Amino acid sequence: MEVRSIYRYAKISAFKVREVTRAIQGLPVSAALDLVAFSPKKAAGLINKTLKSAVANAENNANLRVDGLVVKEATVGEGPTMKRMMPRARGSGSRILKRSSHIRIILTDEIEIKRRDKMKARKKTSGAKNGGKSGAKGGARKGAGSTKSEEQPKRPPTEGGEAGTGQAPDPNLTTRTDANE
Repeated sequence: MEVRSIYRYAKISAFKVREVTRAIQGLPVSAALDLVAFSPKKAAGLINKTLKSAVANAENNANLRVDGLVVKEATVGEGPTMKRMMPRARGSGSRILKRSSHIRIILTDEIEIKRRDKMKARKKTSGAKNGGKSGAKGGARKGAGSTKSEEQPKRPPTEGGEAGTGQAPDPNLTTRTDANE
């Protein structure tokens, strides 16, 4: 079941809030609350408030357990922009845009929470099945892959230019080997 909470007309730019909402998307609620609590941004406080409201909605209205909730969606839309004027030099004025945003968080209990201990156990069992080998088919062989530097040997240095850099020699530094000197 999905539960949502919306913070409308938040006095912050949507661009600034999206940075934090991208970080919490797909996380379990406990991890998302920890991430938001220790973030130094103003947007984190507003998202924390919205996230706690969504958790309260899940507990009280939908009778869901908090430990099984995951942040399914955390989106931010632009709200209305207040336009103000600021006096500038020579009698002119410039516009100040005071932006606002709408923060929407959707929690669900339908997504399975991936825990670290389960993932570590899977890695251990998959490593044992492959015989401890990792990498490409047949295991990693020494010298099997080649790099660009191995394919093309470096050219010897020329006058003025460095070896293999593709720089032409400096004409002011070259010596004349002309017979008509």
